[in-house]
Amino acid sequence: MSESYQPPFHMTEEITNLIVEIGLYVGSITTYETMHQNPVLRRNNRIKSIYSSLAIEQNTLSLDQVSDVINGKRVLAPPQDIREVKNAYEAYERASELKPYSVKNLLYAHKLLMDGLVKEAGRFRSENVGVYAGDQLIHAGTPAKYVPELMAQLMNWLKRSNVHPLVKSCIFHYEFEFIHPFADGNGRTGRLWQSLILQKWNNLFAWLPVETLVHEHQEEYYRVLQRSDQKGDSTEFVEFMLGMIRDALKELSENQNRGKTATDVAVNVARNVVVNVVRNDAVNVAVNED
Repeated sequence: MSESYQPPFHMTEEITNLIVEIGLYVGSITTYETMHQNPVLRRNNRIKSIYSSLAIEQNTLSLDQVSDVINGKRVLAPPQDIREVKNAYEAYERASELKPYSVKNLLYAHKLLMDGLVKEAGRFRSENVGVYAGDQLIHAGTPAKYVPELMAQLMNWLKRSNVHPLVKSCIFHYEFEFIHPFADGNGRTGRLWQSLILQKWNNLFAWLPVETLVHEHQEEYYRVLQRSDQKGDSTEFVEFMLGMIRDALKELSENQNRGKTATDVAVNVARNVVVNVVRNDAVNVAVNED
């Protein structure tokens, strides 16, 4: 295995600025503490992540249907789509137990995601694959015989590189999709693994539904992947994904600030009530003493 393996990308001013912006948001957000203590909020954000990641892969279930499946309710929908949701929920729930640098854990995550959906769940593909738009080949995956070695090199780089974890997570996501190590399920596995890398850096990302913004910008997501393929460099994809992360944090920060404003109002009202009660009690005591 090559110790000098380096995925092709270069730092840009935009990447540096995005790292700074994201760091500022992460430093100012305390919502993750509330999420950690609030299982309903955690569950809702996880459902959003699962819905969005599967919708990118053409799963037909609505957000409400995904929620119902996860909550054990009966849903009339294609059995495969229901199975995808159940599998994804189990994979996301177990993600915190996984090591982001472990090929064995990556294969286990793929098995969780794709069990009962493909024959090679939990195994690297044994045949060559391509990504098509209609009849047009837009990306040829790495030849199958090279996949295990390339994935080992990528994991080794991920573990040893001094690149900022935010950037590493995006580079890994791109390189993973470029190699296309599985017969199916590469997209959802790559997004799950990027989330895992991020949450090992900061637990806030365990509950941040970045997949929702990727889903909302799905066409651009695929265009940027294709342009990066053409350039042989992941820089543009890194910039795109960091922008999605920044925007997700911005939305979370704004929601937190609105919550703080509402809380401040409630606290002030409660404080005024208490002050008035105390004052009235003091007056009553003084009158009684007279």
